[in-house]
Amino acid sequence: MTFLRAHRKLHIWLLADLMLLAAFWIAREHRDWMNALADHVVLPLRLALSSVTYRVSFSVMEVLYALAALAAIGYVAWSVAAVVRAGGRRASRGYAATVGAVCIGLTVYLLSSFLWGVSYYTDTFQDKSGVRAEEVSLPDLTAVTAWFASNLTETADEVPRDAAGLFDVSLDDIFADSTAVYEGAEELFPFLAFEDRVPKRMFFSKVMSAMNFTGVYCAFTGESNINVDAPACLIPSTIAHELAHQRGFASEQECNFLAVLASTTSGNPVYAYSGWLMGYIHLGNALYGADREAWQAIRDTLPDTVRADLASNNAYWASFEGVAADASQKVYDTILKGYGQEDGIRSYGTVVDLLVAYYRDTARINGSEDLPT
Repeated sequence: MTFLRAHRKLHIWLLADLMLLAAFWIAREHRDWMNALADHVVLPLRLALSSVTYRVSFSVMEVLYALAALAAIGYVAWSVAAVVRAGGRRASRGYAATVGAVCIGLTVYLLSSFLWGVSYYTDTFQDKSGVRAEEVSLPDLTAVTAWFASNLTETADEVPRDAAGLFDVSLDDIFADSTAVYEGAEELFPFLAFEDRVPKRMFFSKVMSAMNFTGVYCAFTGESNINVDAPACLIPSTIAHELAHQRGFASEQECNFLAVLASTTSGNPVYAYSGWLMGYIHLGNALYGADREAWQAIRDTLPDTVRADLASNNAYWASFEGVAADASQKVYDTILKGYGQEDGIRSYGTVVDLLVAYYRDTARINGSEDLPT
């Protein structure tokens, strides 16, 4: 009893965390509950948070992450010192430090589940639009990949390029145009309407590259954060991806699809090219695994400028391959599965199914099915 009384506050905190976590697990089985919570509580709260964080130009998320890292180091150091000084009460002090760390972790997880995890259990883009990912036939995959390659070829010369033929658009111009990128998509799907803010440029972009991330939406601050060290040719479509998260869509594959859709219908040549490029990369990777000869035939149609951008992008990410990138992706894979995304990181591949389902008729009309398969 003395032991329980000594740690009473910690046990109450732990019990409250566990009860709230159980409530979340029960509630997530009811789509209508989660939709109501997201629409009437969570989204307004995230908007309120963003109205504060967007008053400054730097990423508040990065500041919070840095402070959290320092706090974690400080907590460990303080706990170790406290245990050493405790003398005969070391076991009790160590228990308190351990339970305290568990409580902090659970509280952070609960806040994350409330501010963002809810979005994994609400109506998806597929639910709202009627566009469904379907099994992909090889002829359809080939036709849509060829059609994307054709659009890439048409738009490749509409963007500024440097002496080496690489995409050469200033970040200032890319970010300045970001708030209008969804106008075309909103006309097609009115439920996408949203008042966008210019995303934040990440100071620790190279760190994000080492972790294999091009951008991140932070529900704690309501910010879209972009890795600006990555190749510029895909930064516009990455911005569109993160702005899809702003609209409450959690699925990575759906946000990749929306990034392509928004970019290519934006009326902005820079965003359009980046969108066709992002879509082609996903489709081309899938086709490469299914029919390398068909992939090669389509790739041979691309102009040197597009190939240069693809080679530059591949070389950049190859330079970051290693333990850090693998570890970060495994962690993210675990997080996705924890929220019911059974395919984990592989869920990114579903964007191919969505792209083919949405664009195959257009590709056929434009004759892409006549290419080698």
